[in-house]
Amino acid sequence: QVQLVESGGGLVQAGGSLRLSCAASGSVFSINALYWYRQAPGKQRELVATITNGDSTNYADSVKGRFTISRDTGKNTVYLQMNSLKPEDTAVYYCNANVELHTGRQYNYWGQGTQVTVSS
Repeated sequence: QVQLVESGGGLVQAGGSLRLSCAASGSVFSINALYWYRQAPGKQRELVATITNGDSTNYADSVKGRFTISRDTGKNTVYLQMNSLKPEDTAVYYCNANVELHTGRQYNYWGQGTQVTVSS
């Protein structure tokens, strides 16, 4: 079994920064693509950032130039550095990962989410 545990959320003023972390634990052989999603109240969950096995990254237009996704393969951890935060970035942020287990099988996992609130 694999668990993804997010941390780093909180309350910040507009223009501030936060860094989210998502650590994978359990029977992890390797982690392929990693994703950060967010869901604001009353809105659908949206993909914010992606990082692949080859460290290729992609971002939603709304966060380009402000957010940076990165990974520490040795720690099975993905990060989301969020700068120049805006009130519209307020949401619950979730990490998601395609994980290969030691059995050779691959599964998709979600973290429990971490709240980010940006005050104006």
